[in-house]
Amino acid sequence: MQPEAVAALEKMGRYLRTLKNFTVHGDSTIDVVTEDGQKLEFPGTIDYKVRAPNGLHLEMKTDRKQREIFYDGKTLTVYGPKNKLYASTDAPPTISALLAAIDDKYGIELPLADLFLWGTDRAPSSALTSAVFVGPARIGGSVTEQYAFRQEGVDWQVWIEAGEKPLPRRLVITTTDDPAHPQYASTLTWNTSAALKDAAFTFMPPKDAQRIKLVEVDVAAAQEASP
Repeated sequence: MQPEAVAALEKMGRYLRTLKNFTVHGDSTIDVVTEDGQKLEFPGTIDYKVRAPNGLHLEMKTDRKQREIFYDGKTLTVYGPKNKLYASTDAPPTISALLAAIDDKYGIELPLADLFLWGTDRAPSSALTSAVFVGPARIGGSVTEQYAFRQEGVDWQVWIEAGEKPLPRRLVITTTDDPAHPQYASTLTWNTSAALKDAAFTFMPPKDAQRIKLVEVDVAAAQEASP
């Protein structure tokens, strides 16, 4: 546990919590492990528009799936552009509360959710079992410092921009409690002074869209049933 690595993570978290209006684009890859153990990689993109504390729009695109999530501080809407189906439900008043509620109630975990958890008591450094400074690196033209961390079930790396804006520029997460060790990786591009309007966070259903119900799940039972 190198103190400078823990300090860098905490500094990044504090800075992220100061951001009020921002967008972040992620060029991502995710590993999917087949039943016979073969690991497949799927590329995709993630785009967030965020207005703290109660505005969020997420657009996820891969060759296999597209999803949009709208949140305006009162209502959460999940929309599938390909099949024109959407579901809406009442939502808590903050992004932080939203993340916990939709995970517990609907089993929905947003990609790169750590961007909203670092610097809060939901991402304590006490959960780390290892923290190491790897060295300097350049990501997308930005000078960064690479760090490697470990905690139960996960190894992860983050490349933090050097200087006064310690933004995470790349994130790699390896699931260690799966024998195949699947990875998720994303390289991030930020705009920390985005001009965002209310309409960005409000879902307006297309004329041919059909509303469905967002079904609650028993997360604990699902975890017990999984192999």
